[in-house]
Amino acid sequence: MLQLEELTATQSLAAKPRNRASTEQSIFLAARDLLAEQGFQGFGINAVARRAGCDKQLIYRYFGGLDGLLDAIGADLGNWVKDRIPQDSGGAFLLTYGDLMERLAILFMEALQDDPLVCKIIAWEVSKETPQVRRLSEARTKALAKWLEKMRGSLAPPKGVDAAIMNALLFAAIQHLVISAAASGQFAGVPLKTGKDWDKVAAAVRRLVRAIYG
Repeated sequence: MLQLEELTATQSLAAKPRNRASTEQSIFLAARDLLAEQGFQGFGINAVARRAGCDKQLIYRYFGGLDGLLDAIGADLGNWVKDRIPQDSGGAFLLTYGDLMERLAILFMEALQDDPLVCKIIAWEVSKETPQVRRLSEARTKALAKWLEKMRGSLAPPKGVDAAIMNALLFAAIQHLVISAAASGQFAGVPLKTGKDWDKVAAAVRRLVRAIYG
Protein backbone atom coordinates (compact mmCIF):
# COMPACT_ATOMS: atom_id res chain seq x y z
CA MET A 1 0.00 0.00 0.00
CA LEU A 2 2.82 2.39 0.95
CA GLN A 3 4.67 1.62 -2.28
CA LEU A 4 1.50 2.34 -4.27
CA GLU A 5 1.09 5.72 -2.49
CA GLU A 6 4.71 6.64 -3.16
CA LEU A 7 4.33 5.65 -6.83
CA THR A 8 1.15 7.71 -7.16
CA ALA A 9 2.83 10.73 -5.52
CA THR A 10 5.83 10.36 -7.81
CA GLN A 11 3.61 10.12 -10.92
CA SER A 12 1.62 13.13 -9.79
CA LEU A 13 4.78 15.17 -9.28
CA ALA A 14 6.19 14.04 -12.62
CA ALA A 15 3.01 15.11 -14.37
CA LYS A 16 3.41 18.70 -13.15
CA PRO A 17 5.72 21.04 -15.08
CA ARG A 18 8.78 21.74 -12.96
CA ASN A 19 10.61 25.01 -12.49
CA ARG A 20 14.10 24.01 -11.41
CA ALA A 21 14.92 27.22 -9.55
CA SER A 22 11.63 27.11 -7.67
CA THR A 23 12.02 23.43 -6.82
CA GLU A 24 15.60 23.92 -5.63
CA GLN A 25 14.45 26.77 -3.40
CA SER A 26 11.62 24.66 -1.98
CA ILE A 27 14.01 21.81 -1.21
CA PHE A 28 16.56 24.15 0.34
CA LEU A 29 14.01 25.90 2.57
CA ALA A 30 12.48 22.57 3.61
CA ALA A 31 15.93 21.23 4.54
CA ARG A 32 16.83 24.37 6.48
CA ASP A 33 13.53 24.40 8.39
CA LEU A 34 13.76 20.70 9.14
CA LEU A 35 17.30 21.05 10.46
CA ALA A 36 16.26 23.98 12.67
CA GLU A 37 13.27 22.10 14.07
CA GLN A 38 14.61 18.58 14.52
CA GLY A 39 18.38 18.72 14.22
CA PHE A 40 20.31 16.00 12.45
CA GLN A 41 18.18 13.29 14.03
CA GLY A 42 15.27 14.10 11.76
CA PHE A 43 17.33 15.26 8.81
CA GLY A 44 17.11 12.75 5.96
CA ILE A 45 16.36 12.56 2.26
CA ASN A 46 12.84 11.21 2.74
CA ALA A 47 11.98 13.76 5.43
CA VAL A 48 13.23 16.67 3.31
CA ALA A 49 11.36 15.39 0.25
CA ARG A 50 8.12 15.11 2.25
CA ARG A 51 8.55 18.62 3.64
CA ALA A 52 9.34 20.05 0.19
CA GLY A 53 6.55 18.08 -1.50
CA CYS A 54 8.84 16.68 -4.17
CA ASP A 55 10.29 13.41 -5.42
CA LYS A 56 13.43 12.57 -3.44
CA GLN A 57 15.27 11.91 -6.69
CA LEU A 58 15.20 15.65 -7.32
CA ILE A 59 17.29 16.18 -4.19
CA TYR A 60 19.98 13.91 -5.63
CA ARG A 61 19.67 15.53 -9.05
CA TYR A 62 19.87 19.14 -7.86
CA PHE A 63 22.05 18.83 -4.74
CA GLY A 64 23.79 15.47 -5.01
CA GLY A 65 22.17 14.22 -1.79
CA LEU A 66 22.38 15.26 1.86
CA ASP A 67 26.02 16.39 1.67
CA GLY A 68 25.15 18.78 -1.13
CA LEU A 69 22.21 20.11 0.86
CA LEU A 70 24.48 20.70 3.86
CA ASP A 71 26.93 22.56 1.64
CA ALA A 72 24.09 24.78 0.39
CA ILE A 73 22.92 25.44 3.95
CA GLY A 74 26.51 26.13 5.00
CA ALA A 75 26.93 28.68 2.21
CA ASP A 76 23.70 30.36 3.26
CA LEU A 77 24.80 30.46 6.90
CA GLY A 78 28.05 32.01 5.79
CA ASN A 79 26.08 34.88 4.27
CA TRP A 80 23.44 35.33 6.96
CA VAL A 81 25.09 38.26 8.76
CA LYS A 82 26.09 39.96 5.51
CA ASP A 83 22.54 39.60 4.18
CA ARG A 84 21.05 41.14 7.34
CA ILE A 85 23.56 43.94 7.89
CA PRO A 86 24.34 46.32 5.00
CA GLN A 87 28.03 46.82 4.35
CA ASP A 88 27.63 50.60 4.67
CA SER A 89 25.88 50.21 8.04
CA GLY A 90 26.48 53.33 10.08
CA GLY A 91 27.95 55.26 7.17
CA ALA A 92 29.89 58.41 8.03
CA PHE A 93 29.05 58.05 11.73
CA LEU A 94 31.65 55.29 12.10
CA LEU A 95 34.63 57.47 12.88
CA THR A 96 36.65 55.04 15.00
CA TYR A 97 37.17 51.31 15.35
CA GLY A 98 35.18 51.52 18.59
CA ASP A 99 32.23 53.06 16.72
CA LEU A 100 32.37 50.20 14.22
CA MET A 101 32.50 47.41 16.80
CA GLU A 102 29.72 48.94 18.89
CA ARG A 103 27.47 49.10 15.84
CA LEU A 104 28.34 45.62 14.58
CA ALA A 105 27.98 43.98 18.00
CA ILE A 106 24.42 45.28 18.40
CA LEU A 107 23.42 44.41 14.83
CA PHE A 108 24.98 40.96 15.21
CA MET A 109 22.95 40.36 18.36
CA GLU A 110 19.72 41.39 16.64
CA ALA A 111 20.45 39.25 13.58
CA LEU A 112 21.23 36.24 15.74
CA GLN A 113 17.98 36.60 17.66
CA ASP A 114 16.09 36.32 14.37
CA ASP A 115 17.72 33.07 13.21
CA PRO A 116 16.94 29.92 15.24
CA LEU A 117 19.00 27.65 12.97
CA VAL A 118 22.17 29.65 13.51
CA CYS A 119 21.52 29.55 17.26
CA LYS A 120 21.21 25.76 17.10
CA ILE A 121 24.38 25.38 15.07
CA ILE A 122 26.31 27.51 17.56
CA ALA A 123 25.01 25.28 20.36
CA TRP A 124 25.95 22.16 18.38
CA GLU A 125 29.48 23.51 17.91
CA VAL A 126 30.18 23.13 21.62
CA SER A 127 28.14 19.98 22.23
CA LYS A 128 28.51 17.82 19.10
CA GLU A 129 31.62 16.78 17.21
CA THR A 130 30.40 15.44 13.89
CA PRO A 131 31.51 16.04 10.29
CA GLN A 132 28.13 17.63 9.55
CA VAL A 133 28.37 20.16 12.39
CA ARG A 134 32.02 20.88 11.56
CA ARG A 135 31.05 21.53 7.95
CA LEU A 136 28.42 24.10 8.90
CA SER A 137 30.55 25.66 11.64
CA GLU A 138 33.59 26.24 9.43
CA ALA A 139 31.50 27.91 6.74
CA ARG A 140 29.92 30.27 9.29
CA THR A 141 33.20 31.09 11.07
CA LYS A 142 35.12 31.88 7.88
CA ALA A 143 32.34 34.07 6.53
CA LEU A 144 32.04 35.97 9.81
CA ALA A 145 35.79 36.69 9.86
CA LYS A 146 35.69 37.93 6.23
CA TRP A 147 32.64 40.06 6.99
CA LEU A 148 34.34 41.73 9.97
CA GLU A 149 37.47 42.38 7.93
CA LYS A 150 35.51 43.95 5.07
CA MET A 151 33.33 46.05 7.36
CA ARG A 152 36.23 47.61 9.23
CA GLY A 153 37.91 48.96 6.09
CA SER A 154 40.74 51.28 7.11
CA LEU A 155 39.63 51.62 10.74
CA ALA A 156 42.19 50.21 13.17
CA PRO A 157 41.94 49.32 16.86
CA PRO A 158 44.01 51.26 19.42
CA LYS A 159 47.62 50.21 19.81
CA GLY A 160 48.20 47.51 22.37
CA VAL A 161 44.69 46.02 22.04
CA ASP A 162 44.44 42.48 20.69
CA ALA A 163 41.30 43.07 18.65
CA ALA A 164 41.03 39.45 17.47
CA ILE A 165 40.82 38.14 21.05
CA MET A 166 38.59 40.96 22.27
CA ASN A 167 36.14 40.58 19.40
CA ALA A 168 36.07 36.80 19.86
CA LEU A 169 35.16 37.27 23.54
CA LEU A 170 32.57 39.91 22.70
CA PHE A 171 30.83 37.90 20.00
CA ALA A 172 31.03 34.67 22.04
CA ALA A 173 29.29 36.44 24.93
CA ILE A 174 26.55 37.72 22.64
CA GLN A 175 26.06 34.26 21.12
CA HIS A 176 25.82 32.64 24.54
CA LEU A 177 23.26 35.13 25.81
CA VAL A 178 21.05 34.69 22.74
CA ILE A 179 21.22 30.89 23.01
CA SER A 180 20.49 31.00 26.74
CA ALA A 181 17.52 33.26 26.07
CA ALA A 182 16.11 30.74 23.58
CA ALA A 183 16.68 27.84 25.97
CA SER A 184 15.63 29.27 29.33
CA GLY A 185 14.90 32.98 29.03
CA GLN A 186 17.74 33.91 31.35
CA PHE A 187 21.44 33.59 32.07
CA ALA A 188 23.09 33.67 35.51
CA GLY A 189 19.89 35.09 36.96
CA VAL A 190 19.68 37.88 34.38
CA PRO A 191 16.29 37.81 32.59
CA LEU A 192 16.43 37.71 28.78
CA LYS A 193 12.79 37.74 27.76
CA THR A 194 11.47 41.24 27.13
CA GLY A 195 12.53 44.16 25.00
CA LYS A 196 13.58 45.97 28.19
CA ASP A 197 15.82 43.03 29.13
CA TRP A 198 17.59 43.22 25.76
CA ASP A 199 17.87 47.02 25.96
CA LYS A 200 19.89 46.49 29.14
CA VAL A 201 22.07 43.92 27.37
CA ALA A 202 22.63 46.32 24.46
CA ALA A 203 23.61 49.10 26.87
CA ALA A 204 26.07 46.76 28.60
CA VAL A 205 27.56 45.70 25.27
CA ARG A 206 28.11 49.35 24.33
CA ARG A 207 29.85 50.03 27.63
CA LEU A 208 32.08 47.01 27.18
CA VAL A 209 33.07 48.05 23.67
CA ARG A 210 33.84 51.59 24.84
CA ALA A 211 35.89 50.27 27.75
CA ILE A 212 37.93 48.15 25.34
CA TYR A 213 38.34 50.55 22.43
CA GLY A 214 37.72 53.97 23.92
